[in-house]
Amino acid sequence: MPPSSSSVRTPPVAPGEAATLEQWLDYLESIHPTEIELGLDRVLLVLRRLFPRKPNARIITVAGTNGKGSTVAALEALLMRAGRRTGAYTSPHLHRYNERVRIAGIDIDDDGLIRAFNAVEQARKNVSLTYFEFGTLAAFVAFAEAGVEDWILEVGLGGRLDAVNVLDADFAIITSIDIDHVAFLGDDREVIGFEKAGILRPGIPAVFADDAPPRSVLQQVHAQRVALSRLGEDYTIRQIPESNTGELVLNYRGETLRMPDGPLPVKSIAAAVVAVRTLEPELPVSVVEQALAELSLPGRFETISSSPRVIVDVGHNPHAAGWLASQLGRLRAPDGKVFAVFAALGDKDVEGVARALAPEVDEWFIAPLDVPRGLGVDALAQRLEAAGLPAVHRCQSVEEALDQARQAASEPDLIIATGSFYTVGQARTALKKNAS
Repeated sequence: MPPSSSSVRTPPVAPGEAATLEQWLDYLESIHPTEIELGLDRVLLVLRRLFPRKPNARIITVAGTNGKGSTVAALEALLMRAGRRTGAYTSPHLHRYNERVRIAGIDIDDDGLIRAFNAVEQARKNVSLTYFEFGTLAAFVAFAEAGVEDWILEVGLGGRLDAVNVLDADFAIITSIDIDHVAFLGDDREVIGFEKAGILRPGIPAVFADDAPPRSVLQQVHAQRVALSRLGEDYTIRQIPESNTGELVLNYRGETLRMPDGPLPVKSIAAAVVAVRTLEPELPVSVVEQALAELSLPGRFETISSSPRVIVDVGHNPHAAGWLASQLGRLRAPDGKVFAVFAALGDKDVEGVARALAPEVDEWFIAPLDVPRGLGVDALAQRLEAAGLPAVHRCQSVEEALDQARQAASEPDLIIATGSFYTVGQARTALKKNAS
């Protein structure tokens, strides 16, 4: 018996060019039955309708467990200094979807996004795309329309089957490999390494930004004869002993270059420098050093308030939390405390993140995330208790948690708001509102 008419799902109707960006984003969330579905078949079909031939641009693809956003930001800044017209595609965003698509260093406007969304809609016809796949193709359309020369593409999840990987990279960077997205990528570095190495292409240059690549990555490098630059072998980073300003020295191909020791992950920034020295060797070292000195990225170990100092960081897995703990350890005053404002998603290794941060955190102020996959405050408290943490302060929102932490803190103390992009976005909004 056919289903009754009341049980038949009416297909959503595309908003059209006259619609708002919010209407388009609501539509993107409604057209595919699942939020994430790895695979390239569907997105490749639509790509070929939009781009019968490979775009006339240099494709730089960035994969990794952590540090991708910092690498993209450094690539973007350096290539712009070299006179290149850049496009950067990243995810997720902190406040507005427009942050995901930057052209020449500027977030795309609503009209540009809507034009790109409409072009993808016309091309996809009856092909179902996820929110991320649709947005990825729209970024490609926007870059082509703007005449972008360098497409800097951050992988959303994994690498081999991520929508970004539908385009063949001309240069690839793998920042780090650790455990995250276990349901999709597995819980083994070798397996995850194989997935991330899927962005490599035969004969292209690439960088591995850490000093311990899994065998699975090196096997792919060898099989495809990739010209790989490895930290510790092809380039090195060392502290300047006499420096009182936190400077490091990067050595690559007989060249010495100074770079700041933070606030962004130095291995990610170094990988971007190696990539740009390979792609644009004529760019003066002095210009590179100046660009790095001015580099910052919202939500990445970002100081957003003082007295006491409030820092936000989007770290949401144990590897990122370990790096964050090391940075806090360097910053905290001998007589100061660290207060954590913490909220997280339920499908993350919350216990692992908490254990990584615990040696540097004196008190925890936890809050719920009222978003898909977000943990309520009671569930979060249970997860932290399972990680062996002492009693926590339960708050009703990230804003309330920030307020309580600031009331508890004194001048030498640090407050870190972390756990997810949502946590950081809400913390930044709350602090800006209080400052106005």
